Parts: sequence; structure tokens; C-alpha cells
Amino acid sequence: MARQAKIYFQDKLAGYLVEGDNGYLFNYDPVYLESNNPKPISLTIPISKHIYHSKVLFPFFDGLIPEGWLLNIGEKHWKLNPRDRFELLLNLCRDTIGAVSVYPMEEKNHG
Repeated sequence: MARQAKIYFQDKLAGYLVEGDNGYLFNYDPVYLESNNPKPISLTIPISKHIYHSKVLFPFFDGLIPEGWLLNIGEKHWKLNPRDRFELLLNLCRDTIGAVSVYPMEEKNHG
């Protein structure tokens, strides 16, 4: 079964990231696209109705995953697999330093 994440830009739901058998898909939420002056989550993922596909986790999302001590905490305390980048993204990227945050699909809202 595919794992999914909601991607927020600042406090707005911007789109969805899906991990499937053939790699990863990202698409912007239609409501976000129609909002006033939507911003791209990354220069490498411009605003578009197009569904983006990548065989590996998009470098932009992979770059959100912390390294060093925070990654070690995730591995030790939450028993996260350091090779499962999507699991790390879902568990460690809710409160990122930048404008983009990631939430598991099951969670109805964030805050």
C-alpha cells in the first residue's frame, strides 16, 4: 500500500507526496493552485497542475530530513529505519526550519 503525506507551505495545504511501487509522485492541491498567488514549495517543483514523478525521493524532500543529532534521536527513540527516507520524512519534518512541513496522511490537521 502506498504511503502518503500532506505537504504544507507555511500554514496552507500545498499538495500531496505519495510513495508507490514505481517511485514517488507529488501534486499540488487544486485549492492551493487556485488560491491567491500560490508559491512553489521548491524551485525544482514549480507551480503546476502536472503530477511530478521521481524514481527516488525528490531531492527537495530528502533535503528536509535532518542529519546529525536529530536523526540519531529519530533512529534511537522512535525506532526509525535510517534507510527508509520516506518514514524519516513523515516523522521528522513536521516542524522544519523553512516554510515547508510534512504530515502523514492520516492526520486530519496540524497545529
